[in-house]
Parts: sequence; structure tokens; C-alpha cells
Amino acid sequence: MTIDPVSIPDPATVSDTAAATSEDPRDAVTTPQTTTQPEAGPAAAVAPAPLVPAMPVPSGQATQAVGRRKEAVVRVRLVPGTGVFKLNGTTLEKYFPNKVHQQLIRDPLVTVNKPESYDVFANLSGGGTSGQAGALRLAISRALIEINIDDRPALKKAGFLTRDSRATERKKYGLKKARKAPQYSKR
Repeated sequence: MTIDPVSIPDPATVSDTAAATSEDPRDAVTTPQTTTQPEAGPAAAVAPAPLVPAMPVPSGQATQAVGRRKEAVVRVRLVPGTGVFKLNGTTLEKYFPNKVHQQLIRDPLVTVNKPESYDVFANLSGGGTSGQAGALRLAISRALIEINIDDRPALKKAGFLTRDSRATERKKYGLKKARKAPQYSKR
């Protein structure tokens, strides 16, 4: 077996940095790695950029947001206006005849003292009436924050920015429902 003299470096010419950057894992264990600090210069002085809050939406422009609850998904658009609700092309009273749901939906606007400052256009899909009402409330709250970040503490304190993650538990095999077991007979 012949060894090519070009592939074997002379130990006298190998520097410590070459041994430290060797890809052989045994070298990394036996040879301590030395790190060099970059010299202070114009390129080294660059610090990571601080987080910049989202720019507020200019007044007079529409704001969009999405809200979810159970299986319901709501895409809402808030436009400065007179407090008109258009939900899938119908009014709030026709789409949600239950007064509890109507109050639930209006709560974010009432909390920030702007019940008739914005027109609400929403596309609701999936879920039932209760899930859609909860998703619409979350979407309106998120859109209000995009318009004015100062409304966030009041909406957060009221609990309107919390995504309710509760959903229907799945049915398990061997059981009649998610947790209901068939009647047990000892004998």
C-alpha cells in the first residue's frame, strides 16, 4: 500500500487553528478550540434590530382580522362608519336573532366606547351560532387593536383577545360517545 505524500500534511507546518477546525471528532475532544473575538469596527457594531410594533392603520381605511371558535371561522372587515353590521350579506338581527349573541358580538365595540364608529362586514363559515358569535367577537377585537393599539388593555382585561381553544372531544372506539361507556354487567 502506497501513501500519497501530498495528502499527508507535514506536522511542523500545521497550525493550531487548522487542528481546531478539523472535522475529525477525536481531534475536537483532545484539542481545545480557541475563539477569537472580531475586532471592533463599523461592521461589528451592528446590533440586532429592536422589535417594532405594528403601524396603526390610517384613519378612514378598512381593517381586516380573523377569529376562530370551535369549528367556526370568521373573516371581518372594520370600516369607519355608522355601526352597520353585514354578516354574510344580512343584518346582525337576522343572522343572530338571539339577543345574547347580539350583545356578545357588540361587547368589544362597547368596551372601547365606539359602538357606532365602525361598520362591520363579516364572512362567517363553519360551526354553529354560538361558535360563530364567539369567533366574530374575537375577530372584531383583533381588528380594533390593529386600528388603535391603546384599546388592547381594555379588551384584554375583558377577555376578548383570548382564543377559546375548547372544542368537541373525539369519540373513542369501544365507547358510545367521547366518554360514555356502554352499561356494565357484573354477571
